[in-house]
Amino acid sequence: MPWNKDDYPPSMKNLEPRVRNKAIEIANALLEEDYEEGRAIAIATAKAHEWNENHPEHKE
Repeated sequence: MPWNKDDYPPSMKNLEPRVRNKAIEIANALLEEDYEEGRAIAIATAKAHEWNENHPEHKE
Protein backbone atom coordinates (compact mmCIF):
# COMPACT_ATOMS: atom_id res chain seq x y z
CA MET A 1 0.00 0.00 0.00
CA PRO A 2 1.50 3.34 -1.00
CA TRP A 3 2.16 5.95 1.64
CA ASN A 4 0.84 9.49 1.57
CA LYS A 5 1.16 12.70 3.61
CA ASP A 6 -1.31 11.41 6.21
CA ASP A 7 -0.20 7.77 6.35
CA TYR A 8 3.55 7.16 6.35
CA PRO A 9 6.10 5.05 8.23
CA PRO A 10 6.63 5.98 11.90
CA SER A 11 10.33 6.55 11.20
CA MET A 12 9.39 9.55 9.04
CA LYS A 13 7.28 11.32 11.66
CA ASN A 14 10.06 13.65 12.84
CA LEU A 15 11.14 14.77 9.38
CA GLU A 16 10.33 18.28 8.21
CA PRO A 17 7.14 18.12 6.12
CA ARG A 18 8.98 19.05 2.91
CA VAL A 19 11.59 16.32 3.44
CA ARG A 20 8.96 13.81 4.57
CA ASN A 21 6.84 14.39 1.46
CA LYS A 22 9.84 13.84 -0.79
CA ALA A 23 10.83 10.73 1.18
CA ILE A 24 7.30 9.36 0.76
CA GLU A 25 7.47 10.00 -2.98
CA ILE A 26 10.84 8.25 -3.28
CA ALA A 27 9.86 5.35 -1.02
CA ASN A 28 6.71 4.69 -3.04
CA ALA A 29 8.75 4.63 -6.24
CA LEU A 30 11.21 2.17 -4.68
CA LEU A 31 8.38 -0.09 -3.51
CA GLU A 32 7.08 -0.16 -7.08
CA GLU A 33 10.53 -1.43 -8.08
CA ASP A 34 10.15 -4.27 -5.54
CA TYR A 35 12.50 -2.93 -2.88
CA GLU A 36 11.94 -4.35 0.61
CA GLU A 37 9.98 -1.88 2.74
CA GLY A 38 12.70 -1.21 5.33
CA ARG A 39 15.33 -0.67 2.67
CA ALA A 40 13.02 1.61 0.69
CA ILE A 41 12.41 3.75 3.76
CA ALA A 42 16.12 4.05 4.58
CA ILE A 43 17.11 4.94 1.02
CA ALA A 44 14.20 7.36 0.59
CA THR A 45 14.98 9.19 3.83
CA ALA A 46 18.65 9.62 2.91
CA LYS A 47 17.83 10.73 -0.64
CA ALA A 48 15.16 13.16 0.58
CA HIS A 49 17.66 14.84 2.93
CA GLU A 50 20.14 15.06 0.04
CA TRP A 51 17.46 16.48 -2.26
CA ASN A 52 16.49 19.08 0.36
CA GLU A 53 20.08 20.28 0.69
CA ASN A 54 20.44 20.60 -3.08
CA HIS A 55 17.04 22.22 -3.68
CA PRO A 56 16.48 25.00 -1.15
CA GLU A 57 13.03 26.54 -0.96
CA HIS A 58 12.56 29.73 -2.90
CA LYS A 59 11.84 32.48 -0.43
CA GLU A 60 11.00 35.84 -1.93
